[in-house]
Amino acid sequence: SMFAAEMAVCSGRDKEWDVEISLRLASTADAVPIALMSRRLVEYGLPSWAWTPRRVVRQIRHCDSVVLTARRAEDLVGFSIMYFSTDSAHLNLLAVEPAYRRLGVGREMVRWLEKTAMTAGSFDVSLEVRASNGAAVRFYRSLGYQETTRMLGYYERLEDAIRMARDLRIVRIDQPL
Repeated sequence: SMFAAEMAVCSGRDKEWDVEISLRLASTADAVPIALMSRRLVEYGLPSWAWTPRRVVRQIRHCDSVVLTARRAEDLVGFSIMYFSTDSAHLNLLAVEPAYRRLGVGREMVRWLEKTAMTAGSFDVSLEVRASNGAAVRFYRSLGYQETTRMLGYYERLEDAIRMARDLRIVRIDQPL
């Protein structure tokens, strides 16, 4: 069955209009749009395409993964992929269309996935982000993630990654649940 989580209406900082976004689990029909968005927004500049439609379908069908979509009406405006192991979770990918950034879409996807992780008993969440992507590093820091290590040449020996992690058992005073 399809899970639907309605997100509160978000107002854009520079927009005159309100955007209503819904979060729901991906179906296999979402694999191509998700893979294309990954290639364009996450894997840009890399010679090979790691998150192909076939790989996304495998994640959608995998019992230990969650592929979450963010939509305005039926239009895909963002997605995230998280893998769950026994006591930890790994955020493999997260992307939001540029026109929908800074509206809370990414934050709501991460919070939804973190709640899912806690429900599954996975309290340690990790992710990698391009070292050159300062906006993403700041975004994850704002959600309570801390840099743990720099991984040299992680992205096809072309670019370093910063591994970030968060212990979901630790609740910050300035961080709503």
